[in-house]
Parts: sequence; structure tokens; C-alpha cells
Amino acid sequence: MIRIIMVALTVVLFLIFSVPLLGILGARDKKDPEGAQIKSLHIVQGVFRFILRLAGVTYEVQGLENIPADRAVLYVGNHRSYFDILVGYVTVPGLTGFVAKKEMLKIPLLRDWMHRVNCLFLDRVNIKEGLKTILEGIEKVKSGISIWIFPEGTRNENKDMTELLPFHEGSLKIAQKSGCPVIPVAITGTARIFEDHLPFIKPSHVVIRYGEPIDIKELPPEAMKFPGAYTRDVISGMLKDMSEGQE
Repeated sequence: MIRIIMVALTVVLFLIFSVPLLGILGARDKKDPEGAQIKSLHIVQGVFRFILRLAGVTYEVQGLENIPADRAVLYVGNHRSYFDILVGYVTVPGLTGFVAKKEMLKIPLLRDWMHRVNCLFLDRVNIKEGLKTILEGIEKVKSGISIWIFPEGTRNENKDMTELLPFHEGSLKIAQKSGCPVIPVAITGTARIFEDHLPFIKPSHVVIRYGEPIDIKELPPEAMKFPGAYTRDVISGMLKDMSEGQE
């Protein structure tokens, strides 16, 4: 229980005491918007690394060489835990925003930091509003900011981590319309931190693997029609390979 108390206190205290910092970063936006974004990302990454240490989490990163250094991408990952987001943020090499559910906008200060690190807020009920979010994502990618999305739409609780939920095809529209590569991401071990034994946080070793880029335009015709299903199969294969390697 002590770990979850420490993690919760860290989050609350950071949000409260970071209010002046938000003001400073907001002022810097006017003179150096890109520098302010990079600084915001580094701050959030630092907090997330500290939280992972408090939780007793170790992590291994594989496949960073698969991420293009000269352009933004769409990261597409499997989703089993809130900690997927933390591990993702501390391992990405450049400016990246996560697609979050719209309800996160109701949380003061947290939403401000999410805006600062280029998060997008998806309305999963209102199709028109959801389309606006996708268009926002396309513009961010075109401006050099990568986007990370979990196409399962919710946390997957299947006991077999290789059995992914169906991917929402609309999730890949950002890559289809912007022309950016899709980077499939497979994550193991995050559910063992928290979700497998609520409300306790327990140490776990996490492996995150960045797969080879997928260019939707170069896929076979059938796969091009359903890039979500294709990417789902790729990630499922990555997870199977990772689970065999851990046996």
C-alpha cells in the first residue's frame, strides 16, 4: 500500500507546486514555442521516471533504431495499463502527444500539462468531435509532432496478452491522411504493476518494443483497406515473440 500512497502523493504535489511553472512555460510560448514544448516534455518525462522508480518498475527498450529520426510518426500500441503511458513517454525520442479520452479534460492542472505535451482529447461518442481530434492529430504530425494512440480504445483485460481487442480503423486515419509511418509498439509487464492486483502497486519488469515502420501506402490492397487490423496482427505477433523470449 505504501507504493500507491507515494505515487499518488507525488502526482498531487507535482500538480499543485507546478502552477508557477505552467505560468513560466506559458510566457515562454510567446518567444520560443518549440523550446517550451521540449522543456514541458522533459519535465513530464522526469516526473514519470520518478514515479516508475517509486513503483519499483524497471524497463527495457527494444527497437529504438526503428523510429525515424527525421520525421514525425504515429505510434500504435497495445493497451493493458495506465503505466503504458508512463513507459511510452519516458522512452520516445522526440515530441509526442498521446490521444486520451475526453473525460481527462475534467481534471484541473493535469489537463494543462497534457495540453503542454501535445495530448489530444478524443470524444468516443460524438463522431463529429472525434473527427476534429483526428484532424488535429494530422496537423500535429505535419508540424513534426508524433502522436501515440491505443486503437483498442480501452484497456485490454484478456489473460492472454497476445489476444488484442479489435482495433478501431479510424485510429489509423492520422497516418493515412498525413502520410507518416506507423510504428507498432508492443508492451509487456505493465498490468503487473497495478491492474492485476488493485489497489496495490507492485514492482514489475516492463519490456517495450518499437517495431519496424509500416507505410500504409505500400501495403497490399486488402491490408490497405484495413490498416488497423493489419497493424493489430503485427503487434500481436510482436507480443507472441516477446512472450516466448521471456519463458
